[in-house]
Amino acid sequence: MTRTAAVPGHHRRPWLAVVSAVLLCGVLALTFASPRDSAPPSPDSPRCRATELLVPPCGAWFGAYVRHEKTDLEEKVLAYEKRLGRRLDIVYAYHDMSTDGLEGRLLTEQEQRVGRDRLLLLSWESKWWNGRPEQQPTWRQIAAGRLDRSVVDVQARRIKAYGKKVFLSFDLEMDTRTPAAGTPEEYVAAYRHIHDRFRELGVRNVVWTWVVTGWTGHAALFPRLYPGDAYVDWIGYNQYNYFRCHRSSWKSFEETQTASHRWIREHISRDKPLMLSEFGTADDPARPGAQAEWYAEVPGVVKELDGVRAALQWNHRDPGPGCDLSLARESSWQGLRHALSDPYFGQRVPRG
Repeated sequence: MTRTAAVPGHHRRPWLAVVSAVLLCGVLALTFASPRDSAPPSPDSPRCRATELLVPPCGAWFGAYVRHEKTDLEEKVLAYEKRLGRRLDIVYAYHDMSTDGLEGRLLTEQEQRVGRDRLLLLSWESKWWNGRPEQQPTWRQIAAGRLDRSVVDVQARRIKAYGKKVFLSFDLEMDTRTPAAGTPEEYVAAYRHIHDRFRELGVRNVVWTWVVTGWTGHAALFPRLYPGDAYVDWIGYNQYNYFRCHRSSWKSFEETQTASHRWIREHISRDKPLMLSEFGTADDPARPGAQAEWYAEVPGVVKELDGVRAALQWNHRDPGPGCDLSLARESSWQGLRHALSDPYFGQRVPRG
């Protein structure tokens, strides 16, 4: 048995050892405490400023798709915000690849006005909504550069001139469009071509966002459709409580999100920032408070979903009976207002 030399005076002052041990335990407790054990940092703290890729380190953005025409976006967003009692962090807008009119014009005048105080998520689809069949763009054509001069370059220059960073998604939910629109490999080639073309034209203010349905029934497709970490900044997925819309049982917010989140983290990326790019719930007329209760879950669940840094409510309907996913009554609005009072959704949106 090894003996240690006695420390002079140690036997006369045992209280020093006790005090030292207590202090050491306190330091260790502070060092290894979970972030949830301490008050959340102020959104104005320097360490809470959004990164170059618009990631809010101290919480999550809140956004929405608000039903609008291209000419009244600002009016509809302001009306939504007034009822919600706060400004949106992200506004969601959709565009096709037509060559005339506002549908094919990324960053309309309305979008630019809304974007002064908010971030924009532009969903760009390889469609011509009012076009003839022969005018519909294909992934193969895009990848081959056949739309560069007429579409891709035009939009790239508009975004570059805008200056402020935007989220840009190309063909969201593309997992529902193959094989009709082409193969997964053709989609990846089209996505990468657009990305690289923007780079060639000096566009540096796009945050590239890849958005799938998140439905695990399409899980085998997702890795084949993923353009690669070098081409994707954020990953988004769209999951809902459809209820009677799809003749399914009522699912809580947590139930709609966790399986998709887990699969993406295990099979696509462990560290990319994630976006609930569309989420929402149908109404249950038999339970008028159900929609409010569903939204009340949002902050607690989002905090537990690793890397989810944005959540966008879909305030519109899908086709079909029982498919209205918008906020149905005042109690639903109140439920969402209460959820968004959580400081986790109080991040500061960058102005530049």
